[in-house]
Amino acid sequence: MNAEQMWNKFVTKNQITETEYQSWAFGAAADELAELVLKGIKTGTASAYPLYEIENEILPKAGDYSVILDSKNEAVCVIQTTEVYVVPFKEVSEEHAAKEGEGNGSLEYWRNVHIEFFTECMSETGKLFDEDMPVVCEEFQLVYIP
Repeated sequence: MNAEQMWNKFVTKNQITETEYQSWAFGAAADELAELVLKGIKTGTASAYPLYEIENEILPKAGDYSVILDSKNEAVCVIQTTEVYVVPFKEVSEEHAAKEGEGNGSLEYWRNVHIEFFTECMSETGKLFDEDMPVVCEEFQLVYIP
């Protein structure tokens, strides 16, 4: 099922009049991270703020809906953003790291994985990662599984 098909099923089943949604896959391990969402383990994500500026994208906001995709661009579920805030990488909290649900859920694990991921993302745009870089922290809830 593609994102549009899932979105249509979601809005019909829940009698939602909202027509806007995003569809996207989680960074480096789309299938694994989508599975964590389905299991209720992953309720947060983080992205590099400078990439929003470069791509002239609007930041997510509370109330936004997203169709989560797997590595084959197949729709997995629908989430709704509950909170968004921007902090320097070095100030991402243990609480947020735990909400991301990856590895052992520790801040140390989160930092190690995200230093590598953000370094790669930033280098693709000709920029460098540093620990003062702003990070968009997003929290969400799972609202639909087909």
